[in-house]
Amino acid sequence: MAGVANRKFTPERLAGTSTEELKKIILSLTEGREGDKSAKKAQLLKQQLMPLFDALSDRNPAQTLEAEMPLVQGVWKSVWSTIPFQDIVPGRSLDQSYQIFADNGYYANLARYQFSQKIPFLRWFAKGLLNYDLMIIQTYGISDRTDGETQQAWDIENVGIRQRFRLKAIPFNPQAAKAWFEKAMVKQLGKSKAPAIPTTGIDRSTAKRYEGVYKAKPKLEHLYIDRDFRLVKSSREEKQRPSYTIATRLI
Repeated sequence: MAGVANRKFTPERLAGTSTEELKKIILSLTEGREGDKSAKKAQLLKQQLMPLFDALSDRNPAQTLEAEMPLVQGVWKSVWSTIPFQDIVPGRSLDQSYQIFADNGYYANLARYQFSQKIPFLRWFAKGLLNYDLMIIQTYGISDRTDGETQQAWDIENVGIRQRFRLKAIPFNPQAAKAWFEKAMVKQLGKSKAPAIPTTGIDRSTAKRYEGVYKAKPKLEHLYIDRDFRLVKSSREEKQRPSYTIATRLI
């Protein structure tokens, strides 16, 4: 969409823009920018994306959390996000990062990490032509939350973290990610929600970062969701600045 990066988006101008066009503009502005530094993402959010997010939020076809449930299930790709913990380990492959929602209340964030000399605690794995796959398993549901008045909200809880090492020749496509999640989910079912934090092959500092992610109590809100597009507002902790994620369906 030529010239979209230089447009000024006002509520008056956006009022006459179709929902599909709004989504196309958002995807155009964020295309190829998932790897940007946090400061550049924050600048893009403030200068151009927020008016578009506000306009799209007003058109959310899912008016209740119950309506969101069947829409969210499946495999999604985060095309642009300001969530800081996504890059808890350096070297995340932007094209091999997924979010998967099952129909039984479990979901997971999964990503493959390409090894390099910038990952000190895993340097020796790089010599063996290995990749590092990370999965954060969570549960989701609906609960009543009281903030002055009782209202429904997404109830998110971290229940485990999984890791594995794979040869670089082994693909980590959406189907492979889904199969790994389903296998881990079967093992998780029926277990207590005691920490399942990996320790093998990682240093103490990284283990502490994993522990911080695990102990967080995420909050999640869909500003917009349909069958193929999600705009999510979230925070890992109560006082944390909100993060925004744009996701598109893969499966």
